[in-house]
Amino acid sequence: MSRKGKKSNTQSKKHDEEEIDQLSQASNSMDDDKQPDDADHSGEANMSLILKELRDFRKDSCQQLNGIKEDINKINKRMEEAEERIDAAETRIQSWEEVVSGLVKLQVQTEAKLTDLEGRTRRENIRIYGVEEGAEAMSTSVIAFVEELLVKGLELTPSTLQIERAHRALGPKPPAEASPRSLVVKFSSFKMKEDVIKKAWQKKGFYFKEKKVNVDHDYAPELQRRRRQYAEAKSALKERNIRFQSPFPARLKVFYEDNPVVYNSAEEATADMVKRGIPVPVLQNPSSLMDQINRLTWEPSRKRGDQLHPSSKLHFKLHFKARLRSFRHRDT
Repeated sequence: MSRKGKKSNTQSKKHDEEEIDQLSQASNSMDDDKQPDDADHSGEANMSLILKELRDFRKDSCQQLNGIKEDINKINKRMEEAEERIDAAETRIQSWEEVVSGLVKLQVQTEAKLTDLEGRTRRENIRIYGVEEGAEAMSTSVIAFVEELLVKGLELTPSTLQIERAHRALGPKPPAEASPRSLVVKFSSFKMKEDVIKKAWQKKGFYFKEKKVNVDHDYAPELQRRRRQYAEAKSALKERNIRFQSPFPARLKVFYEDNPVVYNSAEEATADMVKRGIPVPVLQNPSSLMDQINRLTWEPSRKRGDQLHPSSKLHFKLHFKARLRSFRHRDT
């Protein structure tokens, strides 16, 4: 082969190689151009997804906040209604307390008037304590027994007594070991009753069948309760040999070394005695309206030793109603 033929073959080969290189570079350049476009498309898709999720989250948050606002508004309305109802209830309770306080004061005044009226109806009465149960059974009547008892014990004249009625204190007969019931005696003359009382106090009582017998006024039940409240104060005064008296209706007059003092209530007496150094339990005045009402509440009498259980209150009410009906039928 000639040199020209070889040269042309080598040139054609070079040309072919150059074309192949150009094609490969073009393909590479095309691949390079395609990769940024795909990345841009995937980034835009991610951003749109994120924006969508953010919009959904904001929408849900707005819905939840609106629901919370509605709940808060409802709670505020209920709180306002509750405050209004509480204010109204407090106003009613305050008015009720004022009414109850006025009723308690009225009850105190009414009870004081009733106690005074009952005391006036008992002005001609005395009570004889310490006479054993059944001692009057041997006499023809209780009046005859009392006349004999007072004549012998107080050295009185039978014709001057003028006893209208005499009987044992109302109530069930106590057991043998308990204290006997007192004897209630009514005189036709208040002056005679006072003479008997003075004579008995001067003699400081007398003895009947070797037992001490005392004579005292016939106080109303409320006065008896108030006078019993001085019991511990009187025992403390006796231990210290301090003289005292019990003026009517329910007071205590103590003769201290410096000057005598008159107490109008057991609470006042015990508080002052403690200040003076005399140890005695201090009685407290009722602080609440409920305590005052409980103190003023009337309770039906029942047998000694019986306890009124809450479950049996209805039974007692029915029992007393039946007793009252029987008395009414008996009167008619």
